[in-house]
Amino acid sequence: MQILDGKKTSEDIKNEIAAEVQRMKADGQKVPHLAAVIVGTNGASLTYVGSKVRSCQQIGFESTLVALPETITETELLEKIKELNEDDDLDGYIVQLPLPKHIDEQKILMAIDPDKDVDGFHPANFGKMALEMETFLPATPYGIMELLERYKVETSGKHTVVIGRSHIVGRPMSILMSRKGYPGDSTVTLTHSRTKNIEEYTKNADIIITALGVPNYLKADMVKDGVVVIDVGITRVEDASHPKGYVITGDVDFAEVSKKSSFITPVPGGVGPMTIAMLLKNTLLARKIRSGN
Repeated sequence: MQILDGKKTSEDIKNEIAAEVQRMKADGQKVPHLAAVIVGTNGASLTYVGSKVRSCQQIGFESTLVALPETITETELLEKIKELNEDDDLDGYIVQLPLPKHIDEQKILMAIDPDKDVDGFHPANFGKMALEMETFLPATPYGIMELLERYKVETSGKHTVVIGRSHIVGRPMSILMSRKGYPGDSTVTLTHSRTKNIEEYTKNADIIITALGVPNYLKADMVKDGVVVIDVGITRVEDASHPKGYVITGDVDFAEVSKKSSFITPVPGGVGPMTIAMLLKNTLLARKIRSGN
């Protein structure tokens, strides 16, 4: 069993990007500029956005944090989005989700300029991904593909079972794993909450990618020997014995499933760190596209 170490791999990617940023500076080129929009004071969102800003500083990107009050109207937020779209100094930006209930998330995401949509959520970029054209890939699926490639996990002709059909992880993963080339060329089954007898699919899977959000859902008796397991789930589970009063748990019963796996991601330290690294990689791509390189 080999651990797919997202923490180490993400640091490798950041170091590679930092070296490229240094070359850009030496050549007198503009360095990438990423902005993050956050509405309100959601604790998890603040932590996540803060780590993005620190990562930008670490690799030499310019970064801007746009912090807006929870009381902002949808119209006012759309005006801010328009302002960011028209800011020539800005290469890419993300709008941190979730947004307050009085704001239509889909309307906001649709308003983002696809050429600055480094989260890869705009339908224009999603469509390009499905057609195997160059575009910004959603950061979490992109990170999973990068992990598979860097650890040389065989995907061609393999049966991949994806658990969860969200637009952020499950559905794009099903597209990416089935596309031509490496990593890809898999036969993909997309399962979800309405799928009956999921274990019939998981027991025959060579690769399982689970993004369900149910702690310890995938048990050892649901997988075969040698399976590759990618755990996207991340849930706080109360644990009185832990100093913080909780532990971070994935969708996979790691202790038991890891004994049968050839490769497996831990939680935390697997897919999570890769998401920010790939957001930075998308921003670098946006800068290159905008500069014509």
